Amino acid sequence: MGRAEAQQSSISYEHPERPPSLQELLEWKEKFTYEVRYSFFKVGEVETEIVRDTTYEGKRLWWLRTVITSNSSIPFVGEEENHYNTFFVETDTLPYTRLYWRDNVDEEEYNAERFIFNYEQEKVFLSENGEPTDTLELTEPSTSGQLIFMYSRLFAGTEKAYSLPVYLEGEKGYIDVINSRKTEMREYKAFPEAVTTYFTEGDANIEGPFGFSGEFKAWYRADDLRLPLEAHAKVWLGNVKVKLIDYKKERR
Repeated sequence: MGRAEAQQSSISYEHPERPPSLQELLEWKEKFTYEVRYSFFKVGEVETEIVRDTTYEGKRLWWLRTVITSNSSIPFVGEEENHYNTFFVETDTLPYTRLYWRDNVDEEEYNAERFIFNYEQEKVFLSENGEPTDTLELTEPSTSGQLIFMYSRLFAGTEKAYSLPVYLEGEKGYIDVINSRKTEMREYKAFPEAVTTYFTEGDANIEGPFGFSGEFKAWYRADDLRLPLEAHAKVWLGNVKVKLIDYKKERR
C-alpha cells in the first residue's frame, strides 16, 4: 500500500496522557469556529464540525464539513464562501477519505470539485462542476487534506511523525508533520483563561485551499480530545494566523 502503510498499524504510547482514539473523538458532536487574521486584518472565519454519520454506497461513514467565509469588507479579499465536505471511513487506527467535494457557494457552483476515492479499483476519479476531468492512481489510504483536522489529533502531544497522502489540484502530495511533547500556555477567546498546549510543525507539499502550502505550525490543547487551537500557515495573501474563538460540544 505504499508510503502510508506503516501508519495504519496500531499505535502505542509510553506517555500515560495519550491522545484520543478516533472512536473517542467521534463520541462527541463538536463545532469549532476560528478567526483568520493577516497582519492587523481579520480576513475571514472557518467553521468545522462532524455533521453526522451517514451512508454512502451502502457503507456507514462520517461527514466532516468545513465552511470558510471571507470578510468582504476587506477590499483585497472580496466575498468568498466555500464549503468543504469529506465522507471518511472510521477504522480502529486511522481514518481515510471515500468522497470529497467542494461547493463554491458565493458563486452558486455546487460540486465545483469532487473526488471519489475508489479503493477497490485503486483510482481517484476527479470532476469539476459535474464534468469528469482526470483519473489518478490510488495506492494507499488517502485524503483531500481536510481530514487532517481529525487525523492530526490522534498524534498531537506525542513524538510521532507522519505523512498524510493528499489529492488536490489534480495531483498527489503529502503533508509531513512532526509532533512533540513540548507544552506552553496560550490564550484563546474560546476559553476564559490560558490553556496548556502541545506544539507541532509540518510541511505541506501541496497547493491547498486559498494557496495553502509550505511550512506551518500548529497548537493543540493538552487535554483528552487534543482540540486544534491555532495554526500559522502561508496562503496567497501571505502568512496568516488561524485561532479558535468558539468551541461547542455535546455527546452524540
